[in-house]
Amino acid sequence: MDRSVLTNTLLRVRWQTERLGSAGKIGFGLLVFSVVFFFSAVLPRQAESSALMEKAEMMRLHFRAEPVRVSGRKMQSDQGLGDFYAFFPNIDSSPFWIKELVQVAEAANVEISGSEYRMVRDKGWKLARYEMMLPVRGGYPQIRAFIADALRVVPAIALVDIVIKREGVESDLLEASLKFHLYLNEGKR
Repeated sequence: MDRSVLTNTLLRVRWQTERLGSAGKIGFGLLVFSVVFFFSAVLPRQAESSALMEKAEMMRLHFRAEPVRVSGRKMQSDQGLGDFYAFFPNIDSSPFWIKELVQVAEAANVEISGSEYRMVRDKGWKLARYEMMLPVRGGYPQIRAFIADALRVVPAIALVDIVIKREGVESDLLEASLKFHLYLNEGKR
């Protein structure tokens, strides 16, 4: 008796499936897939999402109730500016920083072919600007590595201008003209 009921049920399902047609079969398959996806992926994440939302709400309430304190002491109006200027190296340290640039160029396999230096001191400014024009030769990856390392090793330097030339399309060697500004503290108070 059980076998005949099972066979009869399978025949009815096959007949109903044939009545649906191909579009109905695709729709029914998508419906089954959506139900399985909901119970396997969406439902478990809802609990996690609601826990995160509760945590965010608690943090928001905590920060609203308790103001953020930066430090125990109040900073004077020009103290922050003094700390800013103290970041920059002294004006007499420029030979050290030039030597650092040369070492970075050697490490990056970049050839420096001459250089031009000029100190610029503007009236009323506490920083002096040491302008450096460095013509370099090397491959593109080496020149790019030199620039990145120079900006990392010498924190008070800024790349102002770069001009790159290549002899021909087949040439791997580039000639670049790099203009850096090294900012130095003149020590004026």
